[in-house]
Amino acid sequence: MTAANPTADAAGQAPAPAAPAAVSPPAAPPGPPAAYPPLHGTALLLGTLSLSLATFMNVLDSSIANVSIPAIAGDLGVSPGQGTWVITSFGVANAISVPLTGWLTQRFGAVRLFTMSVLLFVLTSWLCGFASSLEMLVFFRVLQGLVAGPMIPLSQTLLLASYPRALAGTALALWGVTTLVAPVVGPLLGGWITDNISWPWIFYINVPVGLLAGVLTWGIYRKRETPIRKLPIDTVGLSLLVLWVGALQLMLDKGKELDWFASGEIITLCVVAVVAFAVFLVWELTEKHPVVDLKLFKGRNFTFGALALSVAYALFFGNVVLLPLWLQQWMGYTATSAGMALAPVGIFAIILTPLVGKKVGQWDPRRMATGAFVVFSTVLWMRSQFTVQTDFIHILIPTLLQGAAMAFFFIPLTTLTLAGVSPDRIPAAAGLSNFVRITAGAMGTSIATTLWESRAAMHHAHLTEGLVQGQGVFAQTLDGLMAAGLTQMQALAQINRLIDQQAFTRAANDIFLGSAGLFLLLIGLIWLTKRPARTGGAGAADAAGAH
Repeated sequence: MTAANPTADAAGQAPAPAAPAAVSPPAAPPGPPAAYPPLHGTALLLGTLSLSLATFMNVLDSSIANVSIPAIAGDLGVSPGQGTWVITSFGVANAISVPLTGWLTQRFGAVRLFTMSVLLFVLTSWLCGFASSLEMLVFFRVLQGLVAGPMIPLSQTLLLASYPRALAGTALALWGVTTLVAPVVGPLLGGWITDNISWPWIFYINVPVGLLAGVLTWGIYRKRETPIRKLPIDTVGLSLLVLWVGALQLMLDKGKELDWFASGEIITLCVVAVVAFAVFLVWELTEKHPVVDLKLFKGRNFTFGALALSVAYALFFGNVVLLPLWLQQWMGYTATSAGMALAPVGIFAIILTPLVGKKVGQWDPRRMATGAFVVFSTVLWMRSQFTVQTDFIHILIPTLLQGAAMAFFFIPLTTLTLAGVSPDRIPAAAGLSNFVRITAGAMGTSIATTLWESRAAMHHAHLTEGLVQGQGVFAQTLDGLMAAGLTQMQALAQINRLIDQQAFTRAANDIFLGSAGLFLLLIGLIWLTKRPARTGGAGAADAAGAH
């Protein structure tokens, strides 16, 4: 699961493409690689292939699960809302592990850490496929998210070390193709596997891909290890981070089941999250080696840029998860057809991202991001007009347009966020921005699905309050269904299903319309940032977006 991935050369070279879909953009490499000569010939080809395969596997896993949630939920005997924990658990764990990439790299070496991450990702993917309950699957997804954190930033680091500096932009462009293709392939492949084989195979397919990537990487790069040194780690800060993020996510995921603050468990989780967050802030601001450098928020661009990026990503990701749920639960779509409705998001992104990467240093990134938010808002407004009669083509068109917004979203916003940050603090800034954004994405999913069910209950009540048994339309519909051969109970169940379909469609429209309005409001945050200095086309350089 893991769903859009713009990137730019974190070494100050030409930027690479960015990916669309529900996937995170890549984090800036954790540090400069050791000074080894560039690879050549077969070694260079196989090295690029191995790093790209690992990245493809990681990004694919983010988008492939979205269309499989109804099938997973049904097989494990839980509601589709609970099924979204499969997505949110991965996202939260991934967010927590990203800030640790730099420390782990210096502790174990980039090659060793990357190889371990890939092989552990394979193992946890295999375990996910064997899960026989939601609890087991969520636990293994948490482990998968934790080990996945270093993969994307380190793949960039190793790739940059493989090519001559003059070809760094080309290298990242090749790498970026995988982050663009995976979100397109993910929904299609996930849907086909779910419909024709079984959902565990969306995880099993990682095994051969990951083993090949791990073996190739170790064979080519094991003699190109980065320097290793022991550094202190902020164990207290890390523990507090895990505590407050975990408590907050659990509260959001379980709130609707437990009737929110009528439940003692939810109140306890809320208190733990608030207290742990407060202590975390105090500790990190006074710690000599903090796990996240909160002092970065003193910078105007970083504060407003990270806030705009994170809230926008939460809105985007929440809606990306909501759409296939609605299509499969209430519109009669299979996982395959839902995947086909989501896949075109990559078309415009693939076409436009190279242009964005090339021009972000010349054009005003604030204008580019504003354009992206306007397109996002338009797309969501179009979706808010969906009805139970909306056909496949009209569902497809907004998805296609969304790809254009993705191209102008991550690179400009990340460029704004990192503008003014000193080079030595870029890795820390990218890590913190990534952590906030990924966490926001997971929480956005929980909030969107919770609001969807809540609004659906409200619409259901409104739709039924005017119906009187034995009178009017209700009586006519009931008589018609019974005349068609249904029993009274079957006819009543069918009527209730039709009302639910209308209620959940209207609820989805509410979420889409509200998200459209929020995207327009977020434009104000963009213009609170300062325009970065013109860089003649290399402005996306450290805008390696966030994983």
